Amino acid sequence: MTPPVPHHDGSSLYVANQEPALGSAVHVRLRVPKGYGPLAAVRTRSNPDHEPEWTDAVRIGSAGGWDWWEAPVTVRNPRHGYRWMLQLVDGTVEWLNQTGLHRIETLDAEDFALVAYPAPPAWLHEAVLYQVFPDRFARSAAADDRPTPDWAIPAQWSDPVDPVMPARSQQFYGGDLDGVIEHLDHLVELGVNLLYLTPVFPAASNHRYDAASFDTVDPLLGGDEAYVRLIEAAHARGIRVIGDLTSNHSGDTHEWFQAAFHNPGAPEEDFYYFTDADNEEYVSWLGYASLPKFDWSSPELRERFIEGEDSVVAKWLKPPFSADGWRIDVANMTGRLGEVDLNAEVRQLLRETMLRLNPDAILLGESTNDAASDLQGDGWHGAMTYPSFTRPLWGWLSEPTGTPYIEADGSEQSQPWFFGQPIGGIPRYTAAQFVEAVTRFTAGIPWRVRLGNMQPLDTHDTGRFATNAAPGTIPIAVGLSMTLPGLPVVFAGDEFGLTGADGELSRTPIPWDARDAAADRIALYRDLIGLRRAHPALGTGGLRWLHVDDEAVVFVRESAEESLLVLATRGDADVALAPGLVAVEAESLFGDATLAAAADGGLLLAAKGPAFAVWALPGVSTPATHITLPAPEEPRGLVDADATTPAQEVAGDAAS
Repeated sequence: MTPPVPHHDGSSLYVANQEPALGSAVHVRLRVPKGYGPLAAVRTRSNPDHEPEWTDAVRIGSAGGWDWWEAPVTVRNPRHGYRWMLQLVDGTVEWLNQTGLHRIETLDAEDFALVAYPAPPAWLHEAVLYQVFPDRFARSAAADDRPTPDWAIPAQWSDPVDPVMPARSQQFYGGDLDGVIEHLDHLVELGVNLLYLTPVFPAASNHRYDAASFDTVDPLLGGDEAYVRLIEAAHARGIRVIGDLTSNHSGDTHEWFQAAFHNPGAPEEDFYYFTDADNEEYVSWLGYASLPKFDWSSPELRERFIEGEDSVVAKWLKPPFSADGWRIDVANMTGRLGEVDLNAEVRQLLRETMLRLNPDAILLGESTNDAASDLQGDGWHGAMTYPSFTRPLWGWLSEPTGTPYIEADGSEQSQPWFFGQPIGGIPRYTAAQFVEAVTRFTAGIPWRVRLGNMQPLDTHDTGRFATNAAPGTIPIAVGLSMTLPGLPVVFAGDEFGLTGADGELSRTPIPWDARDAAADRIALYRDLIGLRRAHPALGTGGLRWLHVDDEAVVFVRESAEESLLVLATRGDADVALAPGLVAVEAESLFGDATLAAAADGGLLLAAKGPAFAVWALPGVSTPATHITLPAPEEPRGLVDADATTPAQEVAGDAAS
């Protein structure tokens, strides 16, 4: 039985101002079990400008069996990290950061963080995202009148996906944007309210990540007019729409690249990394000649792509299109090549342009591995990233059967695909290792940014989770994507139970005529998306892990208004929660599990696994008292270095 421990996270329970300005002082609170320690002192430790700074916390009251401490933290840097220090009467010192409680000093990179950059729009935290790969989602009657392009290998909607090159990138089903419009009511039925389309620009592939132009929508999809129709129809249903843009590269048929290829002196030659005098050889994404890499040191590229009033980024956010944001492809490699690293400049330019044009738009970046260094609030509102949720989820809930599949070169493979990692298939994780991985890969990301991280079971670039899911684990996986902090993602077709061994085989045409056969899976998604959207604490509430073992995890998402208790277990669960962890009044919201009050005042949870269950609990009671905070300071460089700062004065007053 895990006893209560001190807790803090970035949610509104603990941080009074979610959108602080640089120089402002922010109330931060620590929640400590009554009688813990006992404590001699509680302090915050920040490291502004890489020089430690301390403030003393004051115990402001007790509620619900917890003592609450409060301290001022002055936001001195745009990303201002801080941690808690607890000094016990017996001389023990404990440190609390985003990885938990420690008895040795901790890393600055894993501190809690206040972010003074402009905050994301509030609607992001209410969103459930649905991802569509346009060629495979739906085909309208109008598609029949469009000629098949020269590069394409035509396929009937019922044909299986061919994963062998060249079909891997050229098999063409002819899905279009009017087909998406025809099925928007399906999205409404599911409850999703954010639609993400992979690229819609003309290209020489079915995936369209090799854009030939950024100035028009592919006529094969219906052209600009169809894009306008889709966004207007989605908006009319309360669904926002974001596009997909490749900032790392274009296609080799792109008008900019063609203007510079074999044409030294062309204005566009500075857009790319040509490596010979004839502009014939060039740097490309991972060596694929069809994807020449952008050189972001070019001012003209920045003007045409991002900064100009008629730039690519601007055009599609403005009327008549009025898209609601961008997902940026290969954001992690954008502006990076050897000793060159312009990534921060590019993502900040993207953010600045979007703030100028539409501050209500969102900006998500693809960063498929450890994304923490790029996710500090200065650019991306969140990321499509896999190690902080998706990969550990696969490791815990998969049970591969070794079913063979065909790779791009035509060879047969029986070792399960695992995000391109040559590690012998899917690793086997316990529930405890799942939690350890989630904690590790979110510890370096400010809470506010973590809430915008995409949380998919799979995407167009991965195999589908259902391919290797252990029996009975789909509800657990979907439930966790909807209840853990982050942006839930549904890849079109998951709700139909589609499978696919890798990123190409997962791009299956949606079997619209099989809706009745998929009714149970569709209902599961509808119910869990409905749960997410009905309870704001699942969007912005705090997170406490209450119990972790090899089979099961129990956590609570909580706010002052409501709390939700979640049990996820692969095997049978029989969990006793210590008294004081959470309130004992509970209402079942989802799942087949039992919850009962224990004689000692704790809670007993039991389920036959696999199982996923959610209960509603009362909101968290907190003391109303606040200590007095100082007025915003002048920047530190303008203040006498020997003077006592307002934050130090407050700390001294509180201590006395």
